Amino acid sequence: MSQDNNASPSDFQAEMLQLDGIKPLKQVDTVYHAPSEADILAKQLKRQALEKELGSYQNHLTTESVQPIAPDDVIAYKKEGVQEGVFKNLRLGKYDITRMLSLQGMKFKDAHEKVFHFIVDNYKFGNRALLIKHGMGIHSKPYPGFYKSYINVWLRSLPEVLAFHTAIKQHGGYGAVYVLLKKNEQLKLDNREKHKSG
Repeated sequence: MSQDNNASPSDFQAEMLQLDGIKPLKQVDTVYHAPSEADILAKQLKRQALEKELGSYQNHLTTESVQPIAPDDVIAYKKEGVQEGVFKNLRLGKYDITRMLSLQGMKFKDAHEKVFHFIVDNYKFGNRALLIKHGMGIHSKPYPGFYKSYINVWLRSLPEVLAFHTAIKQHGGYGAVYVLLKKNEQLKLDNREKHKSG
């Protein structure tokens, strides 16, 4: 290529066309718009709120000793504000169970982790009616009803849990418990949108 500084743009184009493998660039109309500070801040706040809501916290369920529950005792709990009709439907097994967890044959350490993540993950994904099979534990050590006793305490301490009740016979009876979770923020938002448009 000549080094003539006075060459016109057309001379340059002619020189370039003579070179092998050189192709003109296509005209692209896409323009990149950098996100505004407001957009960045909104995304950060949304992420922080989601992390807080999903409980990005450590497993706080107790491993200390708890009050023993007899294998054939009914365990039941509901948070203030849960309607009687909702609790009755839970007690009667009328909600469609979306997920189930079985603790039978599981080591205590594993059960402790599994219950915590089972509740938090199902809350995150919007699953509301769950079943935990803890077994009656008639022959469990160190005392009968061991896992049942811990489930009774653990579920009460999880903010995602609205209510729980011993299952009806066909779902495991005294060896299982229904769990009803709160709606997560996304479900609440979807509900508001649905009612607005409806």
